[in-house]
Amino acid sequence: MLSHRHIIVAATVVTSLVVGPGLAVAAGTGTEGAPAHPAAGAVPAKPAKSLGDIASSAFGTVRSPAEASVRQQSKAAKAQGAAAATTNDTLAVGVGAFGISAYSVRAITWINSDIAPLDLVVDWGDGTSDRYNGVGTGQNEHDHAYAGLGQYTITVTVSDGNGEASTNSVTTATAGSKFTPYGPTRLLDTRDGTGAPAGRVQPGGETRVKIAGNGGIPEGVTAVALNLTVVDPAGGAGHIIAYPSDEGRPETSNVNYTAGQTVPNLAIVPVGADGYVNLFNRGGASVDLLADIAGYFSQSEAAGYTAVGPTRLVDTREGLGTDRGQVPGWTSFAVQTTGRAGIPAGVSAVALNVTVTDPHSDGHLTVYPGDRQAPSVSNLNFRRWQTIANSVIVPVDASGRIQVLNGAQGSSDVIVDVVGYYKAGGSAYVPNSPVRLADTRDVEGGSVSSQGYLYMGLGVGSPEFTGFVLNSTVTNTQADGHLTVFPDPNSIDRYRDGTYAWPTKPNASTLNWTAGETVPNLVQADPGRNGIIDFWNASGGNADMVVDLFGFYMDR
Repeated sequence: MLSHRHIIVAATVVTSLVVGPGLAVAAGTGTEGAPAHPAAGAVPAKPAKSLGDIASSAFGTVRSPAEASVRQQSKAAKAQGAAAATTNDTLAVGVGAFGISAYSVRAITWINSDIAPLDLVVDWGDGTSDRYNGVGTGQNEHDHAYAGLGQYTITVTVSDGNGEASTNSVTTATAGSKFTPYGPTRLLDTRDGTGAPAGRVQPGGETRVKIAGNGGIPEGVTAVALNLTVVDPAGGAGHIIAYPSDEGRPETSNVNYTAGQTVPNLAIVPVGADGYVNLFNRGGASVDLLADIAGYFSQSEAAGYTAVGPTRLVDTREGLGTDRGQVPGWTSFAVQTTGRAGIPAGVSAVALNVTVTDPHSDGHLTVYPGDRQAPSVSNLNFRRWQTIANSVIVPVDASGRIQVLNGAQGSSDVIVDVVGYYKAGGSAYVPNSPVRLADTRDVEGGSVSSQGYLYMGLGVGSPEFTGFVLNSTVTNTQADGHLTVFPDPNSIDRYRDGTYAWPTKPNASTLNWTAGETVPNLVQADPGRNGIIDFWNASGGNADMVVDLFGFYMDR
């Protein structure tokens, strides 16, 4: 198997970054005494170096060479004996296949023959086949879209006019995967030896998390949703990199930490062929690590993703979605998700952004299905008076409810924003080898100004891309604030000709920070109808932004 086939469909991703280059748009830049107006400042997001930087093991090529093809003869040819058997002794066919979208594959055939033209039949392994008459020797390409995700055996047969034929086959899998909720369950805790030997992960050290085959998680999973928590870093700042065990370590980050800080972040990570995910500590501190699973992705027709919002479901400060007032310590409250914000009945899980603000003591939040007891895991850890957010994927009960537990002695305000849901149908996920899409620190004067935004045209002209799994990080923050990620109402052409309209930021947040902090959070970003995603700096000062791509959703 030739791994890391370049993603052909990702050409649009790279092109959109170059043509519509993630501009930082600053508010309030009018002349003195004139009304402030939005103005575009040319601050390009850093594009991928090449298509080779956006590669996915899900698009790997499988190949069977021509030497492996099996010769066949018709009854008439066999009756003519040895003479007929040598009339076309070079007849052979090689075949390869790789994914070109979540559901589609491309088969490549290499034909050798002394006789032409030839007939070619491609049996796609799903009960359908395509016949091509009058083909020649050499290379041919054939595309096919499967109705469902899974593994398929592609069989090709080439025949000449003398009744001789050659057959070859490969087994391939669709690149797309769908989601199965699981847990939340703790898979790793280096403090007590859960999932790995007990002991802190040293600077430059690494630990591994077994995913496939662990508990009720099946073999062959393609990616996993993990809530990663760094506990009590001792010695300095750094970050954790999560990546599949069979790939090289990327230059991206999943969780950033500073000394003494306990910080979580959700990560959707490809799983290595051996069923493991690696966690590397790049920094100056030894740390303890926790990993709690929320679900996994597999090449089967489970639950697909649909983006909504972002839309606010709960704000205890206002009495939205629950009682008004802070949630007392060690108290939980129910949240009805279905029937609100476009979330239909029958969903299996929801994708949320959960924020705690003004907590009166250190503690954590746990989000779990409404019909279960609170598990011994955490989704969000906080310090007294801290405002902090984290992405959460959580199963819902049969009535569409979830519970939120304030695991602290003191009371806290809680905010819940929904960004999507998982349900039968929906879009399939394609895990991507992590790649950095943008880093405003690399451009002189590139930081995003107060109440300005970075826009990225990740899905321009490609409506089959229905969502992007990104890790967004803010750093060099000059004032307290929050980041909101949402689909842009403008087309890329409006940015090109300067006729764009100033977007209206929704009442939702992706991550929160105080001045001087570096804060990451995973975001499942909706590109909207225009294929453009905005990253809005809702603070009183400039901030740098770093955006890493970990995967995307496709509806075909």
